[in-house]
Amino acid sequence: MDFERLNGDIKEMRRRNRGMALTVGLLAGAHVLALVVILNLLGAVRTVVVPPSINKSFWVSRDKASGEYLEQMGAFIAWLVLDVTPASIDWKKDILLGYVEPDQHGELKTRQELEAARLKRINASTFFMPQQLVPSEDTQTVVVRGRLRTLVNGLETANDAKAYEVGFAYSGGRMHLKTFKEVTHAAP
Repeated sequence: MDFERLNGDIKEMRRRNRGMALTVGLLAGAHVLALVVILNLLGAVRTVVVPPSINKSFWVSRDKASGEYLEQMGAFIAWLVLDVTPASIDWKKDILLGYVEPDQHGELKTRQELEAARLKRINASTFFMPQQLVPSEDTQTVVVRGRLRTLVNGLETANDAKAYEVGFAYSGGRMHLKTFKEVTHAAP
């Protein structure tokens, strides 16, 4: 038996074992670090909500949104409902229904389908020009005041000052349309 060769082989195995132990230690440390990062991320949910277009900075909490966010969403919803032509109403109706609160979906869908049929039947278009947006963070509503211009067969039949209240419910990380109704046009 060659003791020199045996000692060399033992030293070589010990060197390999140290290298493998170092590698296993680094892998275990990386797993522990990954576990710590995952545990820190659990429960920390960040929901990014974005209105159709961002014009102002805003904030959103668990069940409320800032006045700026309500203004932007209110203007967008008013555009979807009030600024329509026979060619665009079906597309805008489908977009609008994506924002509607689930328990209001059927009622609003029926209302929008009847309005679409009426506009197509009389070849009418409506154009809404918002002039003022009045948000209420407490009630999560925004009153949109402006002029509603109605054209039938290309001829203007009405150009009235109108006000609409748009009510929202914030849940599940999304802003849902709860109500859209005309209100008396009180001067601001």
